[in-house]
Amino acid sequence: MTTKLYVGNLSYQATEESLQAHFAQVGEVVSVRLVKDPYTGQARGFGFVEMASEEAAQQAISQLNGQNFLNRSLTVAEARPQAPRERTGGFGGRGRREGPARGGRRR
Repeated sequence: MTTKLYVGNLSYQATEESLQAHFAQVGEVVSVRLVKDPYTGQARGFGFVEMASEEAAQQAISQLNGQNFLNRSLTVAEARPQAPRERTGGFGGRGRREGPARGGRRR
């Protein structure tokens, strides 16, 4: 069974490939995902690494948490389940605009 890890305090120069290589030193890596800003594409400084087993995940936590990676001290912990999000229908939950159609005149 795979175990997902949260990896924080990442350098903005980190790539999924470099992070995978770093974690592969302690065990088999299934997947790596760096979180990026959806508008700018800029890395947000954290991501997730999925390890092949619980043992590999625990070894990664014990060996890599606090370790220097690209001049930053990593934070490595077991990822918490994502909380369900409320659907707002887009537009920040404000819904459709009331009033006349755009470009139209009020009568």
